[in-house]
Amino acid sequence: MISTRIARSVQVAAIAAAFAGAFAAAAAAQDSGAGKADGKGRPDAARGRQALIKVSGEGRATTAPDMAIVQLSVVKDAKTAREALDANNKAMAEVLAALKQSGIAERDLQTSGFSIMPQYNYPQNSDGSARPPELVGYQVVNGVSVRVRDLTKLGEILDQSVTLGVNQGGGIEFTNDKPDAVITEARKAAVADAINKARVLAEAAGVSLGRLIELSEQPSRGEPPVPMRSMAKEFAADQVPIATGEQAYNVTVNVTFAVNQ
Repeated sequence: MISTRIARSVQVAAIAAAFAGAFAAAAAAQDSGAGKADGKGRPDAARGRQALIKVSGEGRATTAPDMAIVQLSVVKDAKTAREALDANNKAMAEVLAALKQSGIAERDLQTSGFSIMPQYNYPQNSDGSARPPELVGYQVVNGVSVRVRDLTKLGEILDQSVTLGVNQGGGIEFTNDKPDAVITEARKAAVADAINKARVLAEAAGVSLGRLIELSEQPSRGEPPVPMRSMAKEFAADQVPIATGEQAYNVTVNVTFAVNQ
């Protein structure tokens, strides 16, 4: 029994000594490697770090808009909802028919809103206290979004729409049907701007640009048209004057370059 216990103790001590030796060897190797340096005198840990230059570039390109999106609405009031709806339907049908006769395609006409709202009167007693509201009628609003692709007809279309019953407008947005080409110009300008900025930074730091690491684009956006007197047009006396202006597109890119030291 005593001899068995002694044998087990010796075995455990041997295993512990083996583990201790392994840990000591690993620590010695780590200490030895930490003191090494490359040919330029830099520690090995520093060699794994890549110096980078990160910049953003902006590009802008402009063009004349070739399309307008117009919001038009017909608003009708009547004693009953039926009467208000019938009057609105009649006026809107005439407006849509006139728009189609002016060359607006079916795909460029889209209902943008419809509502039937009760109208109340809020009377007061002689002492200024509020009385229960009184229903006095109904209001029906029917809106249509119109894409006008021939801007020379825009003033005429607006004038004719009001004559036929449009009595509420939600604004005009000028845009381009296919802005891909002008956006491409803005992208090229943005990348060129980023490269120029990176070169200036590298020169100021006394280094040279290395390979391209990363290039990304932020979502492009259009700016509201800028009025241009040179684009003013002659209008008939019975047409709404329209200034189409200039459409601008902006692109921003983020670029990362490696640095050659």
